[in-house]
Amino acid sequence: MTGHGKTKYLVLIGDGMADYPIPALDNKTPLETAKTPNMDRIAACRIGTVRTIPDGMEPGSDVANLSLLGYDPVTYHTGRAPLEAAGMGVSLQPDQVAFRMNLVTLDRKSDEEILMISHSGGNISTEEAGQLVATFKEKIGVPPLCIYPGVAYRHLLVWDQGPEHANTIPPHDVIGQNMAPYLNQTQQGPVQGLIRASWELLKDHPVNRKRRARGLEQANSIWLWGQGRSPALPPFFERFGLRGGAISAVDLLKGIGVNAGFELIFVEGATGYLDTNYQGKAEEALNGLKHLDFVFVHVEAPDEAGHEGSVENKIKAIESFDEKVVGTILRHMDEFDDLRVMVLSDHYTPICKKTHTSEPAPFAWATKKEIESSARGTGFTENNSRESGIVFEKGHDLMPAFLGHSSE
Repeated sequence: MTGHGKTKYLVLIGDGMADYPIPALDNKTPLETAKTPNMDRIAACRIGTVRTIPDGMEPGSDVANLSLLGYDPVTYHTGRAPLEAAGMGVSLQPDQVAFRMNLVTLDRKSDEEILMISHSGGNISTEEAGQLVATFKEKIGVPPLCIYPGVAYRHLLVWDQGPEHANTIPPHDVIGQNMAPYLNQTQQGPVQGLIRASWELLKDHPVNRKRRARGLEQANSIWLWGQGRSPALPPFFERFGLRGGAISAVDLLKGIGVNAGFELIFVEGATGYLDTNYQGKAEEALNGLKHLDFVFVHVEAPDEAGHEGSVENKIKAIESFDEKVVGTILRHMDEFDDLRVMVLSDHYTPICKKTHTSEPAPFAWATKKEIESSARGTGFTENNSRESGIVFEKGHDLMPAFLGHSSE
């Protein structure tokens, strides 16, 4: 024992792990197919479902993770991009509107047919993306626009008195779809105008020429979406009396953490992709608990595989999450006198849809003592979560229950 007598709390998010039965897997889901002995140990103690997406709201990770941290999105959600701005250390002024700026791959067959091929610019690297964003910023980024490079395909555009209520579309929701009607020049607004302005700047950029020569998809367009003004979340410590930390490779999750008053914990090699440093996230979470009460760990990889429609990668991401994140935590439980661990999928990202859906997602939690004495027969699966009878219809009620040592 290390003498950490106070109860410590860990929340481990496998983003988008939940899925539908897949014919190629004998009508099992990736969670049912993957080897997940560590999540199964927790599920043997307590498993259920949580509705993280309120009726009428988009099933995004912003909405879902606000719910999971105990914040009602109906009250506190102002848009995805302002949360990402906070994660990048960008403070918004009251009259500024933040937009998420993806680097995407479009197949411009004609003015009437423009297909969304990749929401991530063909999984572009941070180094490549930085060069593309720098060029766009140099040519376009003048007042009232400010552009901030982020990680991989995820970037930020801040617009003074920008079009807060513009009709925008999350690019991961429209993979393979024709975006020409949305981008039609005769109907375009300022958002569509900026998207189109990026095409000539990026088309023959050296980064894209090299990717073209290697047979890779090119990040040949920006895509603006998820806009909003800065939110005002009451600090997590004021609500629950716990000092919190957050671990994620994704600026969105970092931003939720910043707005909640969490300490951001850096993990070398955290990428948001399948190659992320899973074990490093677990190890840094354990280190964080030596001086914090609560750590929120987010792993993006299963969600990315879902957007790609890759069954193989989703199973691999789930197994890596279970072995290297959850497993590492369970192997080090003895470092703490009292520990409570929750694992969950923030939402579904079904392979067949390649985007998020809003049905209740599975969660499981247990205390250290429960895990040590748990049977190992209950799987952490969508079906088992539904059959348990434990249901949180309001997602933001789950966190107070978890912290309050509820058994339901």
